[in-house]
Amino acid sequence: MPEAPKNRGNGAGLGVEGGILDDKNIRALEFIEDVTMNAKEVQMQVLSEIITRNSNVEYLQRHGLNGRVDADTFKKIVPVVTYEDMLPDIERIANGDMSPILCSKPISEFLTSSGTSGGERKLMPTIEEELGRRSLLYSLLMPVMNQSVPGLDEGKGMYFLFVKSEAKTPGGLMARPVLTSYYKSSYFRDRPYDPYTNYTSPNETILCPDSYQSMYSQLLCGLCQNKEVLRVGAVFASGFIRAIRFLEKHWVLLCKDIRAGTLDSQINDPSVREAVKRILKPNPELADFIEAECRRESWEGIITRLWPNTKYIDVIVTGTMSQYIPTLDYYSNGLPLVCTMYASSECYFGLNLNPLCKPSEVSYTLIPTMAYFEFLPVNRKNGFTNVSESAPLNEKEHQELVDLVDVKLGQEYELVVTTYAGLYRYRVGDILCVAGFKNKAPQFKFICRKNVALSIDSDKTDEFELQNAVKNAADHLLQFDASVTEYTSYADTSTIPGHYVLYWEIGLSGATPIPPSVFEDCCLIMEESLNSVYRQGRASDKSIGPLEIRIVEGGTFDKLMDYALSQGASINQYKTPRCVKYAPIIELLNSRVVSNYFSPKCPKWVAGHKQWCT
Repeated sequence: MPEAPKNRGNGAGLGVEGGILDDKNIRALEFIEDVTMNAKEVQMQVLSEIITRNSNVEYLQRHGLNGRVDADTFKKIVPVVTYEDMLPDIERIANGDMSPILCSKPISEFLTSSGTSGGERKLMPTIEEELGRRSLLYSLLMPVMNQSVPGLDEGKGMYFLFVKSEAKTPGGLMARPVLTSYYKSSYFRDRPYDPYTNYTSPNETILCPDSYQSMYSQLLCGLCQNKEVLRVGAVFASGFIRAIRFLEKHWVLLCKDIRAGTLDSQINDPSVREAVKRILKPNPELADFIEAECRRESWEGIITRLWPNTKYIDVIVTGTMSQYIPTLDYYSNGLPLVCTMYASSECYFGLNLNPLCKPSEVSYTLIPTMAYFEFLPVNRKNGFTNVSESAPLNEKEHQELVDLVDVKLGQEYELVVTTYAGLYRYRVGDILCVAGFKNKAPQFKFICRKNVALSIDSDKTDEFELQNAVKNAADHLLQFDASVTEYTSYADTSTIPGHYVLYWEIGLSGATPIPPSVFEDCCLIMEESLNSVYRQGRASDKSIGPLEIRIVEGGTFDKLMDYALSQGASINQYKTPRCVKYAPIIELLNSRVVSNYFSPKCPKWVAGHKQWCT
């Protein structure tokens, strides 16, 4: 297998494609070239390594592998599975079974997915060495970026990075989001100095579990070093916009601290205070400058005004995050929006080799060393795929799976992975489209997550879950002889944070008016009915705003159908969409709203799965 680039420090500078790249960068680019040129051979070696080391684990023995390590046997007898198929084994490990169930190496922790099963986050097994693979992919990002934007080693990145809540399984393993795991690892905390990973935020501010203190201190440090900032970002576009909204609310306090060189008393974490004080010095001139910019009537271009040397914004704006592109353009005067990497809790997949492309043109090159990849062809109609996520694949569908190098340009596929950490032929649930090739390795556009109806941040709510939430809330209206006759929804990102909006058309049989408090209770009932990722976003991360119900006039959904038919829909096949995104439809619905109500408080949420907390 091609050797991964090693971090051996800076070497002699060499001219490459108009930029000066150090020896480390060149090795990284050569690695990408090598593994993409030899993608088939690398993939076969990855699969051989995974099967060989894990051939005697219980899961593979159960399916009849019996120590055989050839790819043909593996594909013939090991089924393509979903999370629900693997859940009994995952629960055994979570409850303390240390035997080699899925992997010959010990499961070091669980990574909690933003996808859910039974309303709770999915638990993805991982092993210690996977941190090295994730670190490898991170090490490739800046060499690629430096080809398009040279000189990034001459300044800093202002990135808003946060840790999230974590819990322990009954068996004592940590369960936490993949980025929290990475930020708390030695790979991040003890990383050697590298000008390409030189951030304005000290580690202590990133690792602070209090979201207010973390955001405040990271913004303060970023403002203090504003002339050094060459790039800004967060993981998701929604997170970066929340940081700008936080600045809108707290710039007076931030300016006060910068002017006097003191740190507000609300920042009481000792390690954060000590780290910030190493950066914060009295600077009345800077405070006056920030105050003057923030007092202006318009915040258009605030990024380039406060951080004038910024060259791009590094955030995910593919998939559901594309809804935030206009807001980012407004705040940044149209700076390039860069999506660098494609990753999940199951596995880190690949990177964008053309980082300055338009968001609509982003494609990711899967790095063949990360896992063994297979692809299930899908044919989407009206947003749904022809392959059921819950039903086992039939023999024909099994035979349709193709390897990484055999995908076809323009075809859409569902991603299937086999990982070093014990996922075998696992359906990730992402729908990808082949957009091109880097040597022998395909490049994929992210199309969508299967079955997701609503999403604001990292939450993913499907139609079934939404239907259940509406039913639970609608039951609350029965005492007034009322019912929800029709409904639809959309993710409103015009507010920060964004929030779910439900349009309800009400049928009234009785004469008793429904008090506003009842509809507010319906909002909360819906929120309590949604999954743990949503509830965490509301109650802990504050990344999602209160759910809103908008009551519309009678006949509104008839008007909606009339509009759909006028646009060419078939009356025989029409059904009310449970989630809408098209602006004219939202305008139609909003024009018929007679009242609206918000959830009066946050839904209940605790870290860890429900069954661990009882």
